[in-house]
Amino acid sequence: MNVISTAKYDAPNLKKLLGDPKVTKLFHFARFDIGVMYTYLNVLTAPVYCTKVASRIARTYTGHHSLKNLVKDLLQLDIDKQQQTTDWGAATLSPEQIEYAATDVLHLHRIRAILDESLKREGRMELAQACFGFLPHRALLDMAGWAEEDIFTH
Repeated sequence: MNVISTAKYDAPNLKKLLGDPKVTKLFHFARFDIGVMYTYLNVLTAPVYCTKVASRIARTYTGHHSLKNLVKDLLQLDIDKQQQTTDWGAATLSPEQIEYAATDVLHLHRIRAILDESLKREGRMELAQACFGFLPHRALLDMAGWAEEDIFTH
């Protein structure tokens, strides 16, 4: 994970929520978000549910697991991802970026419900939950320099 600045931010309410073991935090590609929040807020986010991981485990018949694909495949909706590659490090976010950030998480709960049905049907819910539990540790491995290397290979 390439992080330009390691400045810490004081956001006590957000930190409390992110670290609360009684509240599951819902993400798409949680691995990245956990690392960013750890870097800037110094809190390890857990427990988590990741729709990207859930999709990869539940939907083995496809290689398309991006949020755009999930929204299209599972909800029959098209979402605009144009703002995804804009400058998110700018001092001020554009109105388009703010709208994108808000709408980018809009469908996650519905997607989770559909993926949970698939995981249960395929008998893979426990496997998915174990992966979700490992995601904070995977993010720490990324930040420690093992982002691309599979440390479990021989």
